[in-house]
Amino acid sequence: MADITEPDGRTSDTGSSNKSRHTKTARTSGGKGVHRRRFLGGMAGVALGAVAGAGGAFSLLTEAGKNKASAATNTATLTVPDLLEGTTSGSTTTFTLEAKTGTAEVVSGVTSSTMGYNQSFLGPTMKWTSGDTVLLNITNSLGEDTTVHFHGAHVPAKMDGGPQVAFSDGTTWSPTFTVKDEAKTLWYHPHALGTTAKQAVHGLAGMIIVEDDSTASSDLPSTYGTDDIPLIFQSLAASSSGDIKYNLTGYLSSGLSFPLLLNGTNVDDTTLTFTATKTRTRFRCLNASPSDIITIQRSDGGTLNQIATDQGYLTAATEVTSIRLVAGARAEFVLDLSDAVTLQAVVTTGWVRGGSGTYDVLAITASGTDTPDDLPSSLNTITRYDTSDFTARTITLGQSGATMLINGSAGTSMSSMAMISTTLGAKEIWTIKNSTQLEHSFHLHDVPYQLISINGEDPTGVDLGWFDTYEVVGGGSIEIAMEFTDFTDDTYMYMLHCHLLQHEDEGMMASLMVTES
Repeated sequence: MADITEPDGRTSDTGSSNKSRHTKTARTSGGKGVHRRRFLGGMAGVALGAVAGAGGAFSLLTEAGKNKASAATNTATLTVPDLLEGTTSGSTTTFTLEAKTGTAEVVSGVTSSTMGYNQSFLGPTMKWTSGDTVLLNITNSLGEDTTVHFHGAHVPAKMDGGPQVAFSDGTTWSPTFTVKDEAKTLWYHPHALGTTAKQAVHGLAGMIIVEDDSTASSDLPSTYGTDDIPLIFQSLAASSSGDIKYNLTGYLSSGLSFPLLLNGTNVDDTTLTFTATKTRTRFRCLNASPSDIITIQRSDGGTLNQIATDQGYLTAATEVTSIRLVAGARAEFVLDLSDAVTLQAVVTTGWVRGGSGTYDVLAITASGTDTPDDLPSSLNTITRYDTSDFTARTITLGQSGATMLINGSAGTSMSSMAMISTTLGAKEIWTIKNSTQLEHSFHLHDVPYQLISINGEDPTGVDLGWFDTYEVVGGGSIEIAMEFTDFTDDTYMYMLHCHLLQHEDEGMMASLMVTES
């Protein structure tokens, strides 16, 4: 058992069994299985949150280890988010969104006050095409300020949806840009100062699919809702009356449940069903939880063919037994379905309290009669960085009581947060050092990054792909490398922060200014 010291001086222990339970094995067709992560000092990837001033003892790992996979008593058909139709004029496609309030069932049988884009909870999926120009008319009907951040998109800082461009109730924000991203899965969500967790947990989240004309894209399933299926996971916290919690005070209140939702449907006691009419089906997974970690696996222990990480295709489809997604992360995999398959979600709390357990979330029936070609032997070319001449920085994730810090500063306002300044064309290698014993999810706006090391070890398998969000365990570190391309601004900034949304709101956010060299 590993002892974890909390901000108020108490210690808690987290079972070493978590390490083996949530370690991922990745292998290519000819390779040897390798561990997905190794944790420093035997520490499991379970985060324990700041509890300064909370008073009283409580269970940090709520219902830890409870297996709910066999507990589902109901079935329901998987809801696929609507595909938002854009209006094309000339070379520009316009999408219209409204951030609004509503009600939905987050706890089964109970009505909760919620938020959504164009609907009561969550939002429609947008499809962007690489090279096209998009215009988004986004109206705020929430009764409070908001922003919309295009998570993972390579767009100008002024169009990135960070806190500098917050817009008020009753107004419309209209960012426009050329899509420079290649094929990948992105998402959109709020990013205003101090309200990101509140607005996101109440339902402001939606998926973005970027399409391109690459050979890999043409060879992979791409018919939305038929053989290209979005899976949006949310592990939330709510009272018995349906009040959705989003901050430390809320998470420490009594009588909470921690519902797991898939595409907006509670799957605590319900296994969703999907009939695959094509033999090969592609699944795009998003962990839109505020803090909890979601691991996707098959109930029969079989493999998934992972084809993409946050920032696009891997070099080749890679067989994995599970896919671990920290808050904000995405991945894509395909299944060749000759028999029924049940997908499970393993939830691990990433914060002070949260969900835990294994859930049968999606029962897939195989009904396809087609015979797909072999998966492409190559999906993408990823040239690994030679970082010998890269500029080195250290980014330290810290805390002072319940206040979260980056490089010693609490980013609760634009003026108080630490600023990282770089120039167009700069190539940099950052050491992201976690000086806390808490779980963090490091997200960088603007450009993708490669993992150079994970807790002192070389990345392998799917970790050789491109990322914008990655786990940094308590006391651990990652090294990442990136190149700043295309966009500069001397007024508007990008962000770098923890994507545990409570940590972001509590100050673990810094600004990134990219200027002309």
